[in-house]
Amino acid sequence: MRNRDPEQLSAAMLKGDRIALARLITLVENRNSGTAAIMSRIYPSCGRAYTLGITGPPGAGKSTLTSCLVQHLRERGLTVGVVAIDPSSPFSGGAVLGDRIRMQKHFLDEGVFIRSLSTRGSHGGLARSGRDVVRLLDAFGKDVVVIETVGVGQTELDIMEVADSVVVVLVPESGDTVQVMKAGLLEIADIFVVNKADRDGAVRMRTELEMMLSLSHDSGEDSWQVPVMLTQAAAGKGTKELIDACWKHREHLASQPRSDLRAQRLKAEVMEICEEEVMRRLRDGAGRAPMAGLLEGVVRGSADPYRAALELLGNSAMLADILADSSNGQS
Repeated sequence: MRNRDPEQLSAAMLKGDRIALARLITLVENRNSGTAAIMSRIYPSCGRAYTLGITGPPGAGKSTLTSCLVQHLRERGLTVGVVAIDPSSPFSGGAVLGDRIRMQKHFLDEGVFIRSLSTRGSHGGLARSGRDVVRLLDAFGKDVVVIETVGVGQTELDIMEVADSVVVVLVPESGDTVQVMKAGLLEIADIFVVNKADRDGAVRMRTELEMMLSLSHDSGEDSWQVPVMLTQAAAGKGTKELIDACWKHREHLASQPRSDLRAQRLKAEVMEICEEEVMRRLRDGAGRAPMAGLLEGVVRGSADPYRAALELLGNSAMLADILADSSNGQS
């Protein structure tokens, strides 16, 4: 499929074309001018997939655990999308780790679609494009989308904005469990996993986590009680039980009324999209008159950056001209 027109790619993707899906993911990851239009086009087809987030500090075995979970999901006859958030290359900006390296076991499985994304400077462990890629996989028809974050330790809180269920993976030698509280992971975890459970300290770590959870979580009858599970992903031990726990959490979510939190997240997402679009259009307009003249005045010293910004925001005609989307005809 050589046509790269976003509208035709979207139509082909919704009909099951994997190449079209891959090309749309590339367009979305690059955050080009047609991103919002692409996502608006496929949005009505979203909302069916169950999204599962895997997060935790580096070296916890998240990739091995993810591979095991994908295997169990496939054994249940479910199709799976994997979004693996990797560190950015300092040269290309792309993902350092590759799909084939990470998931060789599942690469040739037609029921699995794997994509590595770079963080591109995101400090929340999840690239901004991650949410859109999850939705593309959802619209493509995947039953489950697994999101594995880069593993940057104490700043991986973005995942809770995207995933239905968040699995926080730790290892016994990762240090004092107080670090979990400092990182905010206690608040975002729907399930805790102590991986590499054959190592010393695993049972003690589970006990400490259970104690902290008992003190910090609501013990109401309808509230979700966060389990702490022991796994040895490299040996495949405990991973089937983990999938069962994820499914129990999914059922729990389905039994709950729609919360105000979801409404708040959707409103916040609209603001994020607006922010991204406004910044893109401002950057595109920086080389055109009259904004170019305004910026040149700052460079020459005849105006300061603050006055220039206030002048731009106060001139509705200039601002409207700059923010007019010159890509409308392309989307």
